[in-house]
Amino acid sequence: MRRKKTPRAEPVTELSSDHELLRAVAGEQLEALKLLHQRHAPWLKARLTRRCADPDVVDAAIQDTFLAVWRDAHRYRDVGADPAGWIWTIAMRRLVSTLRGPANRWLGGGLIPDKDATTPSAEDLVLLRVEHGDLGAALDRLSPELRAVIQATAVDGLTVKEAARLLGVPEGTAKTRLMRARARLRELLA
Repeated sequence: MRRKKTPRAEPVTELSSDHELLRAVAGEQLEALKLLHQRHAPWLKARLTRRCADPDVVDAAIQDTFLAVWRDAHRYRDVGADPAGWIWTIAMRRLVSTLRGPANRWLGGGLIPDKDATTPSAEDLVLLRVEHGDLGAALDRLSPELRAVIQATAVDGLTVKEAARLLGVPEGTAKTRLMRARARLRELLA
């Protein structure tokens, strides 16, 4: 599929907004992509590392994220959408795709990645806002073990088996932690 050509954007600087940078990336300005990477890669790495302990998998997901941003910046519509949220959605999907990909046979790869992985769904946008509501506060009150299994399954979309492998625990342990996490969340949100 050919990339949709967009008119050349104005030159970008470090003071350009993320919206301006995405428009410039859509106009194929490599400097804009570099600036977006400088702004967003550090926090993406920190957040993805909380969901996956393998630095190579995290780095691959970040690399794939910015490749997708380069390829699909023309799809971004800045009508009230937050560029960081759009990039985060891509990063999460890339992490899951990387974990499920054939290169990660240890996780039972071979699953077909979502063909429209760079377009945030309504569900993804809701999940991005979870962190700032009552549920986000309740998640913060869970123990790290329980929070990790909830994030891996409910937020990141992994199966219990995939979450167990990601977290380095037996599948039964992951199931038990998930059951305990759900019960604790019900208590905290009641």
